[in-house]
Amino acid sequence: MKDKYLTVTALTRYLKRKLDIDQHLQQIWLRGEISNFKHHSRGHMYMTIKDEQTRIQAVMFAGNNRYLKFVPESGMKVLIRGNVSVYEAAGQYQLYINAMEPDGIGALYLAYEQLKTKLEQQGYFSSVHKKQIPPFPKRIGVITSPTGAAVRDIITTIQRRYPLVEVVVIPVLVQGPEAAASIKQGIEIANRMDFDSLIVGRGGGSIEELWSFNEEIVAHAIYESQIPVISAVGHETDTTISDFVADLRAPTPTGAAELAVPSQAELKNNIVLFTKRITREVNQLLDRETRQLHNLRNSYAFRYPKELIRQKEQELDQQMESLERTLKLQVNDAAVAHQTVINRLALQHPKERIEEAEKKLVELTATNNRYMNQTLDYHLRELGNLLDKLSLVNPLEIMKRGFALPYTADGQLLKSVKHIKEHEQLSVKLTDGTIDARVLSVKETSND
Repeated sequence: MKDKYLTVTALTRYLKRKLDIDQHLQQIWLRGEISNFKHHSRGHMYMTIKDEQTRIQAVMFAGNNRYLKFVPESGMKVLIRGNVSVYEAAGQYQLYINAMEPDGIGALYLAYEQLKTKLEQQGYFSSVHKKQIPPFPKRIGVITSPTGAAVRDIITTIQRRYPLVEVVVIPVLVQGPEAAASIKQGIEIANRMDFDSLIVGRGGGSIEELWSFNEEIVAHAIYESQIPVISAVGHETDTTISDFVADLRAPTPTGAAELAVPSQAELKNNIVLFTKRITREVNQLLDRETRQLHNLRNSYAFRYPKELIRQKEQELDQQMESLERTLKLQVNDAAVAHQTVINRLALQHPKERIEEAEKKLVELTATNNRYMNQTLDYHLRELGNLLDKLSLVNPLEIMKRGFALPYTADGQLLKSVKHIKEHEQLSVKLTDGTIDARVLSVKETSND
């Protein structure tokens, strides 16, 4: 009878085999909404797929979700391809997802918007990180496909505009699943070489063909590049993540070449214009200096130098005589002032003032001593009077006349019979000693 009972494991495995061999459950196309989404640290994605009435547990392993072009999240409506089986450990059936895309919006467009928002929040697009493109580069690196039309347009345009620069092509894949990694590696290789600027891009195409320039690893490589990067992807209407991260965005590969180097013809025209301007300014300066030289040559000093020297010699003699007169007057004034000071000092000689001050000091000293002696006598008399008054109220003096001071056992002065009881100890303080006594009786004096 016991052989009819199954174990839980046996029943679960039986149900799993039933589901696994059902052809209708091996290739399921399902539409639903994601909830309770969780991306495990090992790469697996766990979620619940639901509609208005029911739900099913689902898992998408890392081997399948690595090719997703978007990041699933709770609340997103999706289209799923997968199979149904049983997860034996929990004894529940669940959906195993092989492929998934958003319902109602393209997966590539959603992935583009999600990555754009993420990188913008991380500061990848900030102008603070943008580097200046060198105006006169010596060596430019071009990271693109070596066989496409874009590389020919870039090289041709650079050679036409500025043949002095050296152009080095770093060949990479620009389309397909390995393209993003190839572009990233090309940027890293270029950063180990001596370039003034980099052009990264390709010709036009569909969003799928341009998708490698929307990959996060390419955006990160451009952001980390120490060399300024010009993004040149597709046509002017095409906008990729690389365009936002790059230091400068060009509408086309040809436009990138025009932005990377100056125009030789424009430089020649500028040189001609600058030459004309400098020549004009030099001629104007030369004319001005020539006129000034002509004026100097025609001046009196150059025409009659001997007469000018004689005139200046005479003026110098006059100035010397004036200076001598001024010096004599100043010396005489100083001598008079000096004698005046000497006379004033003689009238106020310090010896007489010192003698007068010494006499005054002797008088002040005698007056001060006399005042101090009077004050001392006064205070001594006051002190004697105070001592006499203290003697009158001194208890010891009173005790010499036959009085005594009784104290209780705890050292308190006894002032009333109310504060003592019979048989208590007393200490009687006399003028020449102390008597210890016991109270035999207490009698209170009547007020009548």
